[in-house]
Amino acid sequence: MSMAKRKIRDAAAQVDVSDAVLARFLGYHLKRAQTVLMGDMNGAIAPLGLRMITFSALAMVVANAGLRQSQLADALAVERPNLVVILDDLEERGLITRDRVPSDRRAYALRPTPAGRTLFDEATAAVAAHEARMLAGVSAADRAAALRVLAAIRHGAGGA
Repeated sequence: MSMAKRKIRDAAAQVDVSDAVLARFLGYHLKRAQTVLMGDMNGAIAPLGLRMITFSALAMVVANAGLRQSQLADALAVERPNLVVILDDLEERGLITRDRVPSDRRAYALRPTPAGRTLFDEATAAVAAHEARMLAGVSAADRAAALRVLAAIRHGAGGA
């Protein structure tokens, strides 16, 4: 490498990088916060053999026993073929059952097994501990305000 190229590379390596151009956008902060939160949450539930999507699917099945796969896909905003892979994993692990719906032989009703309920309880405790740790410096009022803002975005004109 020539001396000139090395000087250019060294100068580029020492440029201070600022995200100020993005910091004015709420979406930028949401993405950065989501990265931090999800990284910690994944660490909290990984020892239980769960990922965010498998925990979410299990939680919805526990809370809504008997829901159909199509309902779960819609609730989680997951493409149906992708959901099948997630449900296969949960079923193979003995955490849920899929039973044909008598009135619609193409549909399956999802139900948690006792093992699924037990794992859900363990995972919920891990998620609650994760949130308590991550939000320790956030007041109850600020947390409530954040939840209201996020719900407004989610359910507002641009939300799903």
